[in-house]
Amino acid sequence: MQHCSGKVYLVGAGPGDPGLLTLKGKALLESADVVVHDALVSPMILAMINPQAEQIDAGKRRGRHSLMQEEITQLLIEKAQTHAIVVRLKGGDPFMFGRGGEEMEDLVQAGISVEVIPGVTSGIAAPAYAGIPLTHRAHSSSITFVTGHESAGKYRPAVNWQAIAHGSETIVIYMGVHNLPYIIKQLQQAGIKPSTPIALVRWGTRPEQEELIGTLETIVSQIELTGFSAPAIAVIGSVINLHATLEGCRPRF
Repeated sequence: MQHCSGKVYLVGAGPGDPGLLTLKGKALLESADVVVHDALVSPMILAMINPQAEQIDAGKRRGRHSLMQEEITQLLIEKAQTHAIVVRLKGGDPFMFGRGGEEMEDLVQAGISVEVIPGVTSGIAAPAYAGIPLTHRAHSSSITFVTGHESAGKYRPAVNWQAIAHGSETIVIYMGVHNLPYIIKQLQQAGIKPSTPIALVRWGTRPEQEELIGTLETIVSQIELTGFSAPAIAVIGSVINLHATLEGCRPRF
């Protein structure tokens, strides 16, 4: 096995607001030799990167792939063999639907020293900035985080929407806007009422953040009417009713 002089850090960039980046993550960006980043990392966080560092955009967006997953892993291996600090900068948290576990596993198998730096995930931060607490003693004491993406590489998530519907009082769906009509149909067939509130939070924690509030019965037509699009987090449950009271408390950019 080839000796590797460097180390790869899987750093969670958070949802967008640079103030939500961890101190450890910021320090690594400032000292990095190479930074391989995703498409959704905000420009304000990219501006923190060491000016002398090599920056590589490996961003994957729906319908467009800058680099395939295998190419990203191979790139990290190669860079770690010639550089001391290699940062894999991922939006949100690396282990929350970010393939961080897969990348870390591949790096370990290749003999690369690797460490994960958690980040604030959008499924928590976006609702918070929208004035939607995911738990509340009068509304919810349980949360389910689930991916709404219909496929992810070779793995096709077999989401049991029947179980999700009855598993907790608040449901947070990542990457679900494009598949929302199917998801809503599944949840309603499982017994969730059409009048159940739903909120979509787009570009959470960024200055351009916006919300679309409706019910399972109305939200699809609202999306069509407004042109609301990804990237967005969907939150389902009665905690949405707190939005009207708490939205004025959001951070000001």
